[in-house]
Amino acid sequence: MLRLNTRDAGFDKAFRRLVRDRRESEDDVARDVELILADVRNRGDAALVEMTARFDRHQLSAEDDWRIGPEACAQAYAALAPELREALDLASARIRTYHEAQKPEDRDYVDGAGVRLGAVWRAVDAAGLYVPGGRAAYPSSLLMNALPAKVAGVERLVVVTPTPGGTVNPLVLAAAHIAGVDEIWRVGGAQAIGALAYGTQRIKAVDVITGPGNAWVAEAKRQLYGVVGIDMVAGPSEIVVVADGRNDPDWIAADLLSQSEHDPTSQSILFTDDAAFADAVDKAVDGRLAQLATQQVARASWGANGAIILVRDLDESLPLVDALAPEHLELAVDDPDPLFAQVRHAGSVFLGRMTPEAVGDYVAGPNHVLPTGRRARFSSGLSVLDFMKRTSFLSLDQRAIDAIGPAAVALAEAEGLPAHAASVALRLK
Repeated sequence: MLRLNTRDAGFDKAFRRLVRDRRESEDDVARDVELILADVRNRGDAALVEMTARFDRHQLSAEDDWRIGPEACAQAYAALAPELREALDLASARIRTYHEAQKPEDRDYVDGAGVRLGAVWRAVDAAGLYVPGGRAAYPSSLLMNALPAKVAGVERLVVVTPTPGGTVNPLVLAAAHIAGVDEIWRVGGAQAIGALAYGTQRIKAVDVITGPGNAWVAEAKRQLYGVVGIDMVAGPSEIVVVADGRNDPDWIAADLLSQSEHDPTSQSILFTDDAAFADAVDKAVDGRLAQLATQQVARASWGANGAIILVRDLDESLPLVDALAPEHLELAVDDPDPLFAQVRHAGSVFLGRMTPEAVGDYVAGPNHVLPTGRRARFSSGLSVLDFMKRTSFLSLDQRAIDAIGPAAVALAEAEGLPAHAASVALRLK
């Protein structure tokens, strides 16, 4: 675990190295994915059968081997322990309510020149959601991806998920039931992303693909952007915590490890202005690691990518936070708003001592699908808008085209496009 102090002479160089550390897929992953996608595009279902048998030890033969029906999802939901069913229902209701407020309004108006202008928003026809089936088989991710699509009005919602050895997480099926997923296919990996983008003999293509996955899944989405829309190219999870010495160090240790336990490449960073508190958190992390069932992963992540950075005051940390542009940012202080007002780049911000990032992963309402790898500098978390597109429109009558048409003719002639100029000029009085 890295310890830095902004007062040290070598801090700037060490921090720049921390910022530049990508922790993402290598060139060989890109080459592998390119070959997988080409195979799926050329051979369709036959390629899926071979790769699913090889990677997931599952044979795609009969229809039941390919798809999981709505009856199985309903049964999984009914079989849940009451407290789990209530938790999923609460999460679903809060996520749906939050995202319903994101739906954009159409515009239709007439301006001073008499031109009718506006735009209408429409959902895409079909969306594909990737749901991991290994270490990260999380029903919360299905809800976070599926519910915004449903709120947007997507008519066909397709889930692809690997089922290693034919098994599937019943919580994922229950979440699919709650969200109203239309199709679930037992395929995973980069090959599943290719099937959603290109379509195969069995699986119809979609318009947008969202959802988390491993390096191969993320790379497949990156390579297929343009063939389909995607939510983002997601990398390893990240959390930055800005905390003063009045926090319980055990709480902050737990917050840091909540991301470290995701994956060995995850990153957790603490900024504090209290050296004794920094030491206490460091010690508390070690104590908590010894108790975690996920300690092997969390220990590898914390050891390779964790950092504690001592700053002169918490205001000094904010430009450093912006340079990192983290996926998650906790401001664990009594009055977080003055610090929050200075934050420019973060996927989601958790305000105050009683707002752990983990609550946002499940039941708070805002989406937990967020930009990683410093992409919060230019992108946002998943929203209803990722499943919609805007179509502008305009309408002119004689008065309107006479008012603005001559300027269009002048610009078209200046650009050397006489047919453009003529198509407007012919309509002028």
